[in-house]
Amino acid sequence: MGMSNSWWHEPQRVIQTNLQVRDTERIDPARLAAQIREMGGTTLVFNVGGIYAWYDTQVPYHYKNEFLPEGRDLLSEVIGACHREGLRFVARFDFSKADDSIYQLKPQWFVRDAVGRPQVTGALRPGNWSLLMSTCINTPYRGDAVAIPVIGEVLSRYDIDGIFFNAPQYLACHCSACRRKYKTKYGRPLPDDPSQFESDWASDCQKESFGRIYNFLKEKRPELPIILYYFYHNENMGARAETSDMFCTEAQNVLSKGLKNIPEFWEPAVNMMLGRTLPDRPAPFGIIHSSPGMDWRHAGLPPADYKYWMSQVPAHGGQIWHSLTGIPDTITDKRILSAVTEMNKQIALLEPYMAGARTCSQVALLWKSNPPEEGWANGLLATQTPFDLMLEEEVTAQRLFQYRVLIIPERFVLTERLAACVRQYAEEGGKVLFEGEAPHEQPDLFDLLGIEEETAEGESLVASYIRFEGADNPLQRGLEETEMIPHRGKVTYCTPKPDTQVLATLVPPFSPLESVGSPPERASLPVKCTKLPMCCVSAFGKGLSVYLPFSLSALVSEYRLADHYKLLSNLADLLLGEEKRIRTTRQHGLQIALFRQADHYVINVVNGTGSRPLVEPIPLRNIEIELKLENSERLKAVRTIVSGHPVRYELNGCKLTVTLDEVEVWDSLLVELESSANSR
Repeated sequence: MGMSNSWWHEPQRVIQTNLQVRDTERIDPARLAAQIREMGGTTLVFNVGGIYAWYDTQVPYHYKNEFLPEGRDLLSEVIGACHREGLRFVARFDFSKADDSIYQLKPQWFVRDAVGRPQVTGALRPGNWSLLMSTCINTPYRGDAVAIPVIGEVLSRYDIDGIFFNAPQYLACHCSACRRKYKTKYGRPLPDDPSQFESDWASDCQKESFGRIYNFLKEKRPELPIILYYFYHNENMGARAETSDMFCTEAQNVLSKGLKNIPEFWEPAVNMMLGRTLPDRPAPFGIIHSSPGMDWRHAGLPPADYKYWMSQVPAHGGQIWHSLTGIPDTITDKRILSAVTEMNKQIALLEPYMAGARTCSQVALLWKSNPPEEGWANGLLATQTPFDLMLEEEVTAQRLFQYRVLIIPERFVLTERLAACVRQYAEEGGKVLFEGEAPHEQPDLFDLLGIEEETAEGESLVASYIRFEGADNPLQRGLEETEMIPHRGKVTYCTPKPDTQVLATLVPPFSPLESVGSPPERASLPVKCTKLPMCCVSAFGKGLSVYLPFSLSALVSEYRLADHYKLLSNLADLLLGEEKRIRTTRQHGLQIALFRQADHYVINVVNGTGSRPLVEPIPLRNIEIELKLENSERLKAVRTIVSGHPVRYELNGCKLTVTLDEVEVWDSLLVELESSANSR
């Protein structure tokens, strides 16, 4: 059946054509497959079933695309054309909605709000279109009545290579099926307010629904890969892994929301890191839409911002998935096709060296997709400090020992199990950074943080400062000409233990906010220094801890001052010390990721310099990168992979220094090592 059964374990460049049924007659299968190949794609994701059947379905309540050509099997022709071009064909299914004619026949299958109204899409849409109605995940439409028979029908007729489920997530619903299921599961009625639903309700509903589909698929075609979304917020990655073979996610660059709501620069990078948190799975797919928003989906992203957004996917260990509105012949913004083709050609050069490569990040960031974690991701990426995300359920002492530094963000509640892992990690040489209110739920950690157990949380402060203490303060590097930097927010007032080193203290507010510009307070500080710690450093076993009794992540997220980024960078340097593997020229907007294969390192560099959305690339020049090799490693050669530009490098002992003359959008450095046999 199809092509190689193991194709999905190899690197892929996916192109998805989001099809409109009225464009059906414009699809020339042979031409389409050739265009996908010419654009550098290896896999086509094509509409097959769900909202519309793109073939002559015989399953009741499966709505057929009325624009399909008579006397032809368009789907079979597209699949055959793809295989002749050496492309894989992934069938796209979307059972989240159905035509309103299905609703008229089976209203019990559809999402209802608390007062019984269905969820309708397209009620105000211009043009002669039918309405689409949201289906409920707990009804037979998404199971034995429609979804499973449709999938079985496709498997019996067509030689597909994989399956992708679009919009698989649970939608808040108050239909009879949901009310009965909730009452049975929790012993009480389903709340009218979805925010009051039990925290595991949505995840369990999706897991159960896709568990049935996944088991059915694996009985029919065990070799067929199932691709399922993981989502950025409140994600149970382990549960998602149980019902899929591959992960995909989106980081939409939704510029149509306006400049005040522009997507965070780090979203594609962090999405790929999240997809890599589970071991022994193929690299996650990063879906990048070509449009600056679904309301502008027939136009293309500005090329400079588009390329920057796309480049973060391969740079951080993901596989690219291009989402296009239509086929190449219906896309009127040809810049999209040029950008996709250029990016795919560049990624193809990198793929052989990233296949099977493992991350070399020395920093692990505990992750729950909350604002404090986002602040740390922002700061670490912006200061060229490679890091990995670690989900709470994946934490073990053994996994922690893969890293030199563990960051525990503000408001990250530590369970007894997690606290024990953290203590063991520090006792045996790990470095821990803890931010925010002291962990009273785990009092055994106070000795790790180097503070007394009695603490007090203060009010939110304005007009306050962080003051550096002592000569040659490592937190003050690059800030030597100022003794303090701005602070806002709450502080946990604490007392350091006798052996704890205090590197920063609080300068309390000199005025309420309404009078900061009025005399006499504006020219003076009534209290210029205190003994209230803002950074405590203490030894613990063989390791070290840094406790910040304030929220540095919030300062980075909200104000993005150079001083806060510099403080974060200095903290990372303090914890990593001489063990730091990679150092780079400090440049805001530059991202660095480090990976290792058996006989080489890959250093991926992404240039996002400038005010977003980027109007045009601002080339970075003379970027210097230092990589610390292991004592047993012998350097063979260094070269660029993507650009092909020459590089200058020198080796001094174990320290390799490489200079990139120019980085426009992104590039990759290949650091080749002599084989073990040659190095002995």
